[in-house]
Amino acid sequence: MAQNVLPTDPTLDEVRAALAPIIARNVAFDGWSKAAEEMAASQAGVDPVIAALAFDGGAMAMIDAWFAHIDTEMIAACPSETLDAMKIRQKITSLVEARLAAMEADRESLRRALSILAMPQNMARAAQLGWRAADHMWRAAGDTSVDYNYYTKRSILAGIYAASLLVFVNDKSDNHAETSAFLARRIEGIMRFEKAKARFTRNAERRPSLARFVGRLRYHAR
Repeated sequence: MAQNVLPTDPTLDEVRAALAPIIARNVAFDGWSKAAEEMAASQAGVDPVIAALAFDGGAMAMIDAWFAHIDTEMIAACPSETLDAMKIRQKITSLVEARLAAMEADRESLRRALSILAMPQNMARAAQLGWRAADHMWRAAGDTSVDYNYYTKRSILAGIYAASLLVFVNDKSDNHAETSAFLARRIEGIMRFEKAKARFTRNAERRPSLARFVGRLRYHAR
């Protein structure tokens, strides 16, 4: 395994970024454990004491750093000039698919990460990581909403992404075709919902106001 190049005096953030994907490669053998961290440090030529400081939070710190690495890989695979030419459905699909492709070689590590994230004491952190992934995807897709849509878009996408990961870890089809089909169905369902919501909103704006009608009855012109 090739060693990641680090500055002479790296920050802890730089150490985390460099070691995260290497740790993920070792997780299939050692789990999200101290052993995986130490092996990654040895492979990257990082002082084990520095590595221990970088991942002071244990398994959750390692998983967090790996998911941040996936964020970076996703952006590299889906540059803005490519996404700009796509419709929103295509953008989101491409971004989720890019994340899955980045984890393809470490699917067992993902399975173990999801098991840890599903523990009751880690569910709040898991929700934060899911939200962060959804936020990165929507920002990459060019979303600039600041109203309630900001929250609903991310909540919905976080749910779709989480469900897709659960399918992905057990997907034995070529090029995770089953996961891609599942993702397409989920996104199609959301798009139908959004269209229906838009129609309802437009109709509501045109619909006569009951309050205005009652007011006219009560305070009719003399």
